[in-house]
Amino acid sequence: MRKKVDERIRTLIDNGVRLRHRSLFVIIGDKSREQIVNLHYMLSKAVVKSRPTVLWCYKDKLELSSHKKKRAKQIKKYMQRGLLDPEKVDPFQLFVETGGLTYCLYKDSERILGNTFGMCILQDFEALTPNLLARTIETVEGGGIIVLLLRSLSSLTSLYTMVMDVHERFRTESHSMSTARFNERFLLSISSCKACVVMDDELNILPISSHIRAITPAPAKDSEGLSEAERDLKNLKDELHDEFPVGPLVKKCCTLDQGKAVITFFDSILEKTLRSTVALLAARGRGKSAALGLAVAGAVAAGYSNIFVTAPSPENLRTLFEFICKGFDALDYKEHMDYDVAKSVNPEFKKSIVRINIYKQHRQTIQYIQPHEYAKLSQVELLIIDEAAAIPLPVVKCLLGPYLVFLSSTVNGYEGTGRSLSLKLLNQLQQQSQSHDKSAEGSLSVVGRLFKKIELNESIRYALGDPIESWLNELLCLDVTNSIPKISSREPPPDDCVLYYVNRDTLFSYHKDSEEFLQRMMALYVSSHYKNSPNDLQLMADAPAHHLFVLLGMLLVFEPIYISCLSLG
Repeated sequence: MRKKVDERIRTLIDNGVRLRHRSLFVIIGDKSREQIVNLHYMLSKAVVKSRPTVLWCYKDKLELSSHKKKRAKQIKKYMQRGLLDPEKVDPFQLFVETGGLTYCLYKDSERILGNTFGMCILQDFEALTPNLLARTIETVEGGGIIVLLLRSLSSLTSLYTMVMDVHERFRTESHSMSTARFNERFLLSISSCKACVVMDDELNILPISSHIRAITPAPAKDSEGLSEAERDLKNLKDELHDEFPVGPLVKKCCTLDQGKAVITFFDSILEKTLRSTVALLAARGRGKSAALGLAVAGAVAAGYSNIFVTAPSPENLRTLFEFICKGFDALDYKEHMDYDVAKSVNPEFKKSIVRINIYKQHRQTIQYIQPHEYAKLSQVELLIIDEAAAIPLPVVKCLLGPYLVFLSSTVNGYEGTGRSLSLKLLNQLQQQSQSHDKSAEGSLSVVGRLFKKIELNESIRYALGDPIESWLNELLCLDVTNSIPKISSREPPPDDCVLYYVNRDTLFSYHKDSEEFLQRMMALYVSSHYKNSPNDLQLMADAPAHHLFVLLGMLLVFEPIYISCLSLG
């Protein structure tokens, strides 16, 4: 029997496509998979371009029986012969055969990094972790949808007692029971996400999603179908159309932020100032490596001969080298005629590009070196340090020298591991640069580096202000930049401090005040610990053998607890 779909579901999908924002649908019920077809159909109707590609993530079984597999082979044969009658075919089976699905085990989720999909389906909720949530949701483009499938539940609060797969690791001899505090906070956060709908397996919206009751269609774009940000980028490209080589390079940029970053890099290249550093900071998916790659192509066009590139591994530089080559294409460099690409023969590097030889103007090279090989930098003119936060701070300091340095770092998001780089090194470079400027005015020589900082805010995949990004950053405490507590100049002496025990039930209750404390606490943890991941949040919440303590100044009994953590244990 046909049933009219709630208009609010269609409106949410249409608004997402129009604004390039993502949407999240949580479907509860044993037949939840059957509704994926309907959601994909509504998304396909809203998207003007080709059918949205689908990523389907699961733990170990897709639950396609051998009978269904045989039926799928039959459908494929009928399709090839043109004998398929859509009225007699199960819609879900037809979707599986024609939907362009990519299947991925959760344990293999790292291989999908860098790919983009129009729809992401997450089944087997008990296998999900914060890392997996961040990794899979990040692959969905603006206008796309994320679908979370849940089995039939007596009530949503039964998620609070669900045993997660990761809880097996948290058990010890003396602590066998884990409390699913992370699940409780996850569910409460969904109720406040404007782009999330919780439904049953007949697409009836549940009361927890009452916030979309008043949803209205988003305003249309301008007559050319461009948003304000897209129009600004188009104007920048038109303005630089006749400027060589920066004009063709900016044409390769996907966002206004990225275009401005390439221009800033190229200005530094033309200045040819020794002892100069340009730092590019952004969350994941902003196009940092692409902007660096285009800038390197510009440096080659400007005559730089010895360019060195470093990163924790050459595998991290695939995007960088890809956009160096795209930059060369834009500047009319031909591979094998004007430049050659050399790949590593080291099996550890998996045939990654390690060198590009250019001979259009004169002999020029772009060479990969490992971070600890800074002794090879005697003749370098330009050094690129990609993902600098993943390199130990003393090594990064040794890499800096009397030459131009471009460095990039992921500061927020699940790859922003360790904030020591931005907190210590970049602050130090900024202070040196300021003292250098003051001394120049007073005609005093100070050994320091000129320093510029660029920040990218616009995502490549989706538009600014994406509600799913805001929700995920808040849920996983990823946006640490704005949460680091400002400690007053008059810090209490150690003798006046007290070690407080944190009640985890209260901390992960999703109360407004608890959230503020949790965000500050995680910001302190991320900024002081060298390596961390979103999974640490679930460990803190659910692991029975873990306890949280904070070192605070003496508090009065009735004093409101709007405090800054001094230390976390």
